[in-house]
Amino acid sequence: MSPPLRVVAVEDDARYRTSLETLLDNSPGFVLAASFGDAEHALAWFAAAERAAFDVVIMDIELPRMSGIDATARLRTRFPDAAVAMLTVFEEPRTILAAICAGASGYLLKRTSAREVLVQLRSIANGGAPMTAGVARTVLELLRRSNADVQRTPGRLDLTEREQEVLRCLVRGLSYKQAGDELAISLDTVRTHIRALYKKLQVHSVAAAVTRAIREGLV
Repeated sequence: MSPPLRVVAVEDDARYRTSLETLLDNSPGFVLAASFGDAEHALAWFAAAERAAFDVVIMDIELPRMSGIDATARLRTRFPDAAVAMLTVFEEPRTILAAICAGASGYLLKRTSAREVLVQLRSIANGGAPMTAGVARTVLELLRRSNADVQRTPGRLDLTEREQEVLRCLVRGLSYKQAGDELAISLDTVRTHIRALYKKLQVHSVAAAVTRAIREGLV
């Protein structure tokens, strides 16, 4: 039996934060690792924490003083592989892309059902990059509008054939394990290729890698 997924919640709305705490405390396979009402206290906790202390973070975008987007960027500086799910009421395209560029692993709306939140948190922890259907449509539409202004040069980043194969798996929404199974390589090998992709693409998350791959025709 796999250990429970340890989740950190960062949400300034006390009522919604309490609902998240209750959901995580009462859902088999999940545990609330920590909960905060603002970015500053959350970042102080992360600064003193080990990577093994948590598996995934739920980060609200609209936080007092420091935004969830800025907090995510700082969190990813300390823990480059941290899985962060942005949970918000907004579907504004620029906000979505800003969150992705900051390192968000997934983007969920607050109206998402409790059951779906748990499913998506598990997916993010396993290397997926989930978005609600509405968010995905918004991002894809923004990318389509920007494609006409972007020079499509697939070979310019010197991706190896295997890196391109791994990137295609990410674009299709496969988890690290699913990508490894499909390509007949180990999970550690998948992670090695993804680290190389992050460096070449100059990104810090699966979502950002997928966004750049689609926008620039890299796969």
